[in-house]
Amino acid sequence: MSMENQESKKKGIRIGIGQKILGGFIILIVLFVINAAIIFSVGNVISGVATKSADTYRPSKDALNEFILTVTKSKMLVTNWVYLQTNQDDKQALRQLQDFDYPALKDKIQKLMVNWESDSQRMMMDTIFHEFDTLLSIQKETIMANLQTFENYEDMLTKLLAEDAIESQVIPRTNNIISMLNKVATQQTIISDAADKEVISSVGNLTNVTILLAVVTVILGLVSAFFLMRNITVPINFLKNVVVKLGRGELVEDKQAKVSNDEIGEMSRAMDNLVNGLRATTTFAENIGNGNYKSDFNPLSEHDVLGNALINMRNNLEKVAEDDKKRNWATEGLAKFGELLRTNNNDVQKLSEEIIANLVKYIKGNQGAIYIIDDEETDGEQTMSMKACYAWDKKKYLNQKIFKGEGLSGQAWQEGDSIYLTEVPQNYIRITSGLGDANPSSVLITPLKLNDQVFGVVEVASFSVFQDFEIDFVKKMAESIASTISSVKVNARTQRLLEESQEMTEQMRAQEEEMRQNMEELQATQEEMARKEKDMLKQLNELQSQVKR
Repeated sequence: MSMENQESKKKGIRIGIGQKILGGFIILIVLFVINAAIIFSVGNVISGVATKSADTYRPSKDALNEFILTVTKSKMLVTNWVYLQTNQDDKQALRQLQDFDYPALKDKIQKLMVNWESDSQRMMMDTIFHEFDTLLSIQKETIMANLQTFENYEDMLTKLLAEDAIESQVIPRTNNIISMLNKVATQQTIISDAADKEVISSVGNLTNVTILLAVVTVILGLVSAFFLMRNITVPINFLKNVVVKLGRGELVEDKQAKVSNDEIGEMSRAMDNLVNGLRATTTFAENIGNGNYKSDFNPLSEHDVLGNALINMRNNLEKVAEDDKKRNWATEGLAKFGELLRTNNNDVQKLSEEIIANLVKYIKGNQGAIYIIDDEETDGEQTMSMKACYAWDKKKYLNQKIFKGEGLSGQAWQEGDSIYLTEVPQNYIRITSGLGDANPSSVLITPLKLNDQVFGVVEVASFSVFQDFEIDFVKKMAESIASTISSVKVNARTQRLLEESQEMTEQMRAQEEEMRQNMEELQATQEEMARKEKDMLKQLNELQSQVKR
């Protein structure tokens, strides 16, 4: 500490804390030498047993347990080979076990067997290795070699022979091997436990010696503490002042003071870390308050309550801001497209072109199309036609009709539900750009549905993956588009009926005028005929009069 260095200059050479501690240790060394022979002897025993346990007993027990797991895994994987034709992962795992895992484990156990004290266990392990090698040969030659292709699995005789090999060869041999391994593992466990007991006994003896040495050490420590107390008081007071200021919320300046390389020095460095951490925490909190959610901050440790709480708060605020951004994006989009729908509600073709062009741009897609259900059926079936298509800022008018259930668009029409693909089939749709054409990364197909009635389908594709909020936006837009199309069709039908009614009225008027003219002509004809009839009667009467005369 800086204050301690200043006092050293005033008082000249002095014995530091380390030197005084060294003097105390010199006295303790004399006591340690007296007990060195006992501790050394007991330590050799413990070391020998511990080394044997660490190098042979425990590794052997662990290796045997691993061998048991390997045998069990082998049975499971070869059974899956027979019964699960398409499980390529398990087949690869079985080959890995036979060709690499087991040989490595066998080599490991054989090296450990060299230090085993029991010849019978080594002989049993040789038998186990022979049995397992035989089992692996049966697996390879009887099962794996005969079940390679789809035709092999379809061959009932081959499949039956493989299943019989599992039941009559693999399972019994596996159980026998595991039984023998359990016996060897049990013996190794007994040997390991005996070694542990010997270590515990030796440790007990060493503990008694250590206790005696500790008593003497405590006495010397108390004496040394009395002399060291004054040398510790000054730096402790300095640290106390720092803590008091921190308690008042003040951040002391880092004066880069030199500290001793002992416990007090560690405390000083820890205090510096705390102050620097609080300073960084303060800066981080200010950045969060200013809306800078990308500010970097590292907590003092994984248990830093304040730092972790601030990070969680930053993450929550960032999430809220992101949610607000998505919500505003959707709200602005709905308002924009609502205006488009209002201004183009009298022409389905123009409405489709405006909607698909703006929708693809707004969700940053690359291609899109809108289909509208036709009013007239084709061959007695409903169809829908592509009204507008948008790709790379260019219109593409395609004469395309889709039947219900045909393709993904027809399927979305039939089911009345959206289809979202992130694994697009090859050649399903190609997006063309100046760099060539490529398969899109995602395709979203949404029906234009209103009150369970589908009016068409909108399909958009993109090189990027659509986010959930973008998908929800397209679904909401699809409902609004369906509502507008419904209104447009109703208006068009009403206009058509009105025109037909007016045309029929004109025809009826023309027919009425024609009938009136015909009636007038008929009346004139009747009058002419009546006049002629009257003349004829008159002439007839005159003739009759002449005849009578």
